[in-house]
Amino acid sequence: MIPFYIETYGCQMNVSDSQVVARILSDNGYEPCNCWEDARIVLINTCSIRENAEKRVMS
Repeated sequence: MIPFYIETYGCQMNVSDSQVVARILSDNGYEPCNCWEDARIVLINTCSIRENAEKRVMS
């Protein structure tokens, strides 16, 4: 299994979108992990609509 990690910033819709992506990856043989350093695939899901989320990503 290939480990993946998803970091989510922004609104509740982003959280929902990340859950959908995680389910698709898991259903296709990928394995979620709790630390980006252990992952072979790292996804960052953010939203440019919310300035606060964008600032958190950049810090």
